[in-house]
Amino acid sequence: MAEQQHGDLQKTPLYDLHLELGAKMVPFAGYEMPVQYPLGVKKEHLHTREQAGLFDVSHMGQVMLTGEGAAAMLESLVPVDIIDLPAGKQRYAMFTNEQGGILDDLMVSNFGDCLYVVVNAACKPQDIAHMRAHLADGVELKELDDRALIALQGPNAAKALARLAPEVDDMVFMDSRRLEIDGVACFISRSGYTGEDGFEISVPNDEAERLTRLLLAQPEVEAIGLGARDSLRLESGLCLYGHDIDTETTPIEASLIWAISKARRADGVRAGGFPGADTVLDQISNKSYARKRVGLIGEGRAPVREGTELFDADGNGIGRVTSGTFGPSAGASIAMGYVATPFAALDTVVYAEVRGKKLPMTVSKMPFVEQRYHRG
Repeated sequence: MAEQQHGDLQKTPLYDLHLELGAKMVPFAGYEMPVQYPLGVKKEHLHTREQAGLFDVSHMGQVMLTGEGAAAMLESLVPVDIIDLPAGKQRYAMFTNEQGGILDDLMVSNFGDCLYVVVNAACKPQDIAHMRAHLADGVELKELDDRALIALQGPNAAKALARLAPEVDDMVFMDSRRLEIDGVACFISRSGYTGEDGFEISVPNDEAERLTRLLLAQPEVEAIGLGARDSLRLESGLCLYGHDIDTETTPIEASLIWAISKARRADGVRAGGFPGADTVLDQISNKSYARKRVGLIGEGRAPVREGTELFDADGNGIGRVTSGTFGPSAGASIAMGYVATPFAALDTVVYAEVRGKKLPMTVSKMPFVEQRYHRG
């Protein structure tokens, strides 16, 4: 039966290369994806923090929106300023529902003549249907299923990529450009999901393997799997959709208030106007939420996994862990999760129940490891 399920999974354009590199493949969001290579998750994690790691993220959804009303149409679905997003820039956004819950988080780039949108793999069909259902007159949506997506992350990512595309040296965090790599037209943003400097590179499917091999040939670069991607993003305090954020969670409960643009807040020039705006704006102004996403650091090395219940000193249930691991760079057991608001203050001690034992964890600021984005 497992083999039959594997047969139903999609493959990215780099599937054969992953096998050649000795990857362990696992099902993820409907795709066969590399969870690790022979180097192993911990070494892959540390290599990305110290040098540069290459990730296949081709399972993500890539969409192009064109037409005069594209920015206004997309802005009506997110609590973010899209209308004034400068050409050549990228912004983090969220689709919200009528209750203010998060349908997905996404990245939006303005290329001047179009908007380029990257959505999560697990939410791809719903997100595309959601955008199609709200298409304004004259706005067209094209799913870019003819393109792969690779991420090059780490302090030496720019050094490695600049040998093939020197223009990337001029880019800063959240810049987004159309550039050529070895004669191939790519979309490149200086961003990523590890907390390190780096790039996400959209490449035509038929050139994906060749360009990936070129990047892997650079002395700083190693292939990195989903296992290390998860520990890297958790150390950097970044949410994973379907785990740390979901349709039952508002951006404010999720500690993503920074992502609500000033223009869309109650006193902004285009206040509200997105699904669930009344709830979200009320939570900002009245702090009317019962729980909050927080960072947690454990005392021992034992990882506290997703789903672990959290308690106060008197044994009352106060929340739940949504992501947890031992952070190879943080050197500690780290987690994020939701706690009742009275327990969300920094340095509050809560207790995680692991195999019948209550392990103390301290509410801590995130990221757990300093983010090193290249801001110029």
